Parts: sequence; structure tokens; C-alpha cells
Amino acid sequence: MSIPDYHAFFDLSYFAHKDLFLDEQPVWEVIPQIKEYIKTLSLDGVKGEVIGNPVILGDVFIGEGTKIEPGAFIQGPAWIGKNCQIRHGAYLRGNVIAGDGCILGNSSEFKNCILMDNVQVPHFSYVGDSILGSRSHLGAGVILSNLRTDQTKISVRWENELFQTDLRKFGAVLGDDVEVGCHCVLNPGSVIGKKSWIHPGVVWAGACPPESRILNRNIQKASR
Repeated sequence: MSIPDYHAFFDLSYFAHKDLFLDEQPVWEVIPQIKEYIKTLSLDGVKGEVIGNPVILGDVFIGEGTKIEPGAFIQGPAWIGKNCQIRHGAYLRGNVIAGDGCILGNSSEFKNCILMDNVQVPHFSYVGDSILGSRSHLGAGVILSNLRTDQTKISVRWENELFQTDLRKFGAVLGDDVEVGCHCVLNPGSVIGKKSWIHPGVVWAGACPPESRILNRNIQKASR
């Protein structure tokens, strides 16, 4: 049985928190470990630029070159790397880790999640109990749903094997260089391989292999 560990999704060579990820451990098992891991980090304040009067509460580290715009709300614990943008209206509500060069954007909410380097979530998204690989991008209005309607534990089917995650809250794992189009909804336990594209307006559930193209078959086109 092929275990979907981090090798299937990420190149961790340059990621500051690669010690979270273990060989032959299902990648989603990192999600419930974020809370305890972040307590081991040095959360020693803001090294970047604070513009106006954003709200920053609790234990927080903000790296050099990162800009926090007015109207942002950051509830620690949180660890944010260098040269990031925390834009107006961004809401970080605890146990958030973001690598270097990330955009946490307007009217977007983040909780108990990992954003690796150069992730972009620019506007109107929800990212909870999820892991986003380097250079992944969410278009406007993308929702990573993290809780089943019936609130039961989440399973993942990977390479024809069904894995029971034992997690009640699990949003998505996006591999490196994944592109998710505007107004997509990824259902709980979505697992997306490297360099995949999900076209706008898709409602997705399940796993897809690397370099997939997931289309919205219901797109309407004008006829002539």
C-alpha cells in the first residue's frame, strides 16, 4: 500500500518547518500536530512593518520585510516568515504557520494551517485545517471546507486504498504549484497532487494525482 506521505506533495528543501513532516506518515497527520509544534517556536514579536493599526494578539512572530496592513486581525499563536503580505481584512485565528513570500489576503480566514513558501491566498477565501504547498494559489472565493455536514470523521481514498484519517476537521492538502480557480469549493479531505489545476467553479471531493486538470463541465458558453 502506497502511503501518501509528504514526498508525494512537497519539496521541503527550503521550508523552515520541514521537521513537522515524517517519512511514511500520511501527510494529513501533520494537521493535528500544528498546535503543539507552534508552541516550540520562538514567537518573539514583529520584525516586519506594521501599517496603521492592525490587531495583533497573543504570541506571534512576524519576519523581516513582512507588511501588515490596517484592518488585519492576527490572533496568536502564529509564525509568519519574511517578505509576506498580511492584507487589509485578513483574519488569522490561531495556529497559523506561513513561510516566506506568502500573501494572506483581504477577507480571507486562516486557522490551524500551514502555508509553505510563496503561497498566495489574495482574497475572499477560507483555509482551515489544511496544508498548502509552495507556490500554490487560490483564486478569489475559494473555500477549503474542513467539516463534513454530518460531522463524522473524514476518510481519504488514495491510489484505490481507503485511509481513515481519524480527523473530524480536515480541509485540504494542496501540493506544490497547485492552482485553484475562483469560486471553487474543496470538500473535507481533498488531496491534490503537485502542479494540478482546478478550473473555476468546481466543487471537488477526493484525491487527484499530480499534474491533473479538473474541469467545470457546467460552464455555459454563448452560441452564435
